[in-house]
Amino acid sequence: MEKSTASYQVLVVDDSAVYRKLVERALETETYSLLFAKSGQEALELFSQHSPSIVITDWMMPGFSGLELCERIRTNAASYTYIIVLTAKSEKDSVVKGLAAGADDYLTKPFDAEELLARVGVGSRTVELHREIEAKNRLLEEMAHTDPLTGLPNRRAIEDWAGRQLRGAARHGFSLWVVHADLDCFKNINDSYGHEAGDAVLQKFGEVLQSNTRASDICGRMGGDEFLLVITHVEREQIQLTVERLREQFTSCEFAFGGCRVPVTASFGISGFQGEDAPEFAALVRQADQALYSAKRAGGNQVKIAALQTCDE
Repeated sequence: MEKSTASYQVLVVDDSAVYRKLVERALETETYSLLFAKSGQEALELFSQHSPSIVITDWMMPGFSGLELCERIRTNAASYTYIIVLTAKSEKDSVVKGLAAGADDYLTKPFDAEELLARVGVGSRTVELHREIEAKNRLLEEMAHTDPLTGLPNRRAIEDWAGRQLRGAARHGFSLWVVHADLDCFKNINDSYGHEAGDAVLQKFGEVLQSNTRASDICGRMGGDEFLLVITHVEREQIQLTVERLREQFTSCEFAFGGCRVPVTASFGISGFQGEDAPEFAALVRQADQALYSAKRAGGNQVKIAALQTCDE
């Protein structure tokens, strides 16, 4: 197994200059980046600035103890920190208190440099394991919110985001629009040219939506050939023009399956809200869905807009 090249920053907390130097010498042969603090308060300030991976702290210090420092780190740390407590006390109940306060390990003063180095090595491996777990959890969370075919947010991600934006729209008075999009005659593409052709059309439509989505908006795939956009800070006079540009851009895309040029279009339904009493997001989706079906019944490749909801009660 290859040795990890990860960087580990170590915060050393001790009011004794002698012990700070002893720790520094014990770790100087390794690639640890060291920070030093003389008190618990100074340690907290350095911790908030640098978020070190490992903390080596004395038990007794001016201001507050190493145990209190452990408790504060465990309460406030965003990611895992390995904590080693140095203590001149050897009583069992003192050790138990240290571990209960959040310490991972302890070492009795005066300590052996080789033993300290070995225990910091254990801490490094533990931190690396936590980093791997956190990275996998982030990946799983991302996968849970992403449509695997298009790479766009899925229904769950859109609903989570839109719920927050709706509350912001009600609080700050900006408009919010829900656009429900559906590919016209998509089943015929799958039936005539196969699902690979259908997937290519879905991916292209996703690209068109993504390329026209601002940082303040979101677009995603609801499932099948249905997509949803949530657009904010656009006036009613402009929203239909905005969606018309999307429709026209997708209509101009060229698809060739089985040696034939295949025209593909999409229909769009729009609903919107502006006011102080935000409706449920699901209600706006249903209203956009009704507008979408109006576009479908009118022949497809169209944009239909529902009445803007203004709830000021």
